[in-house]
Amino acid sequence: QVQLVESGGGLVQAGGSLRLSCAASGRIFTINTMGWYHQAPGKQRELVATITSVGRTNYADSVKGRFTISRDNAKNTVYLQMNRLKPEDTGVYYCNAATVRTSYWGQGTQVTVSS
Repeated sequence: QVQLVESGGGLVQAGGSLRLSCAASGRIFTINTMGWYHQAPGKQRELVATITSVGRTNYADSVKGRFTISRDNAKNTVYLQMNRLKPEDTGVYYCNAATVRTSYWGQGTQVTVSS
C-alpha cells in the first residue's frame, strides 16, 4: 500500500502562484509515475502533469508554460508549482502514484482562483 498526503492548496487571485506538495509513504519503492490531476466543480478528473521515476515529465496543454511538476525522491515528495493561475484552474487537485499493478490517490487539496 501507498499513502499520499497533499498540501498547499488555498485561495489565490488570478495571476498568482501556489505550490502543491504530495508526500508518499508506505511501499514507495513500488511507485513508477507520480502525477497531479484536477477536478473542476461538476466536471471529471483530468490529468495536469506526471513525472516518472527518472524525471520524465508530461503536461496537459492547458498548463504548459505555467505549471511545473518536480519530484524529490529522497523526500518521497512530488510538487506542483502553479504560476499565472487562472479562475478555470479552480478545483480539487489530487495526487496520484502509479505502480505496475495499481494506482493510489490522495485525498485532494482545494485550489480556488478568484478573478
